[in-house]
Amino acid sequence: MEIVKLLSSLYNEIVPKVTFLPANVTVEFDPATMPFAEHGKQASLLDVAINNGITLEHACGGNCACTTCHVIVKSGDEQQLSEMEDDEADRLDMAPGLTLRSRLGCMAIVKGDVTVEIPTWNINYISEGGASMNMGDAIPPPKK
Repeated sequence: MEIVKLLSSLYNEIVPKVTFLPANVTVEFDPATMPFAEHGKQASLLDVAINNGITLEHACGGNCACTTCHVIVKSGDEQQLSEMEDDEADRLDMAPGLTLRSRLGCMAIVKGDVTVEIPTWNINYISEGGASMNMGDAIPPPKK
């Protein structure tokens, strides 16, 4: 409950918005009233997604033990998300398609408006009910 009080004080009465791409779905949430889904950190991108019916893969249950919740921050500066911790940075080194704006959804706590992209090669079409798995050139080449 401590984190809820801390996060609530950070928002200054402003309700943060998170836009998830490529679905282009924007959700608003109040960290003081949003139930904790217990996947990832409280008020993390993963927690916001789960609480709002947005599928963000998290094979490890949101414990920073995989990279399936890898997202790319498209807008919103470093002040809109929590600072990246060492364990997240270490885990991200193993993520395919790593960018300078990559984050793990389970670790990045939302502090303000942000837009994130769930990479198309990271979407599990089977669990999300997709009809086609034609990934084309969406799968990034292996690291050298």
